[in-house]
Amino acid sequence: MALRERLVDVRPLRGSRPFRALWAGSVLASIGQRIAVVAVLQQVWELTRSPLWTGAIGLATGVPLLVLGLVGGSLADAVDRRSLVRAATGGQALAALGLMVQAAAGNRSVTLLLALVAAGAGCSALGAPARRTFPTRLLPADQVAAGLALQNVAFQASMLVGPAAAGLVLARWHYPAAYAIQALTTVASMIAVIRLPAMPAPGRGDRHPAGRERRGPPPGGWLIAFRHPILWGSFGVDLAATVLAMPIALFPMVNELRFGGDPRTLGLFLSAVAVGGLGAGLFSGTVTRLRRGGLAQLAAATVWGLALAGFGLAEPLWLALSCLAAAARPTPWP
Repeated sequence: MALRERLVDVRPLRGSRPFRALWAGSVLASIGQRIAVVAVLQQVWELTRSPLWTGAIGLATGVPLLVLGLVGGSLADAVDRRSLVRAATGGQALAALGLMVQAAAGNRSVTLLLALVAAGAGCSALGAPARRTFPTRLLPADQVAAGLALQNVAFQASMLVGPAAAGLVLARWHYPAAYAIQALTTVASMIAVIRLPAMPAPGRGDRHPAGRERRGPPPGGWLIAFRHPILWGSFGVDLAATVLAMPIALFPMVNELRFGGDPRTLGLFLSAVAVGGLGAGLFSGTVTRLRRGGLAQLAAATVWGLALAGFGLAEPLWLALSCLAAAARPTPWP
């Protein structure tokens, strides 16, 4: 197989102008969002000096994502998907603008800050299900997988670049600049969506990809998951590890107590998590071929716990970053 065939398939970018614009807008918006994540984390810490409040960021984002994500899925099957994503992205832009204004005004209310974060997360959740269907509507069937792969590459790259860039922005221009970048990149993403063709919701008689007529919703994902021990075991291990061991809420405190509170270091913490996720993704084929999937999950969770314990004890910055990379996984952080 030629080297070119082993690399990322860029045919969707070459052959579809709407997808190319959508992809570019998504890249910018994702980087802006990562910059804002670091800014919110640092600002909440600066306002409260409390890891409980930095942990509350997870609630402010997670609850709207969980609740409104379900609503967004229903709306995606009822209204024009381009219009839905356009409205949701507009809401995200307004929330980012609100973050910029509160930072520029010297806001001291952490409640207001978290409310704006929750509003942005809710708008994102409303549009996410419809947005995920765009590649299938914009690309030929033989390029959909390549389009999804390109979106994943963009997401992983933003997780790597965004936090490190956030540290530089915060160190030089502070919070208003970070939130302004998020607002501008979100507007760029909305412009790309506006230029897409109309995407009406599928009708009741639309055909299933396998050729059968679709007469109702597909089987529930939770039912499928709980019928397979490896799947629900994976969910259980992942939930326990995330709830009991994910230290992102403590990053600002660790950064201040051990590394002087430099926002550039805080950005590197999150970029290190992304480096580990990328590495895990590159070598995921080794794990997926193992016959004892349950043992692999337990081993991975054990390594995660040991690496996070190492992060808690590490004194040199390079060792702390290495531990975070070892503890990371190829999934998004909140």
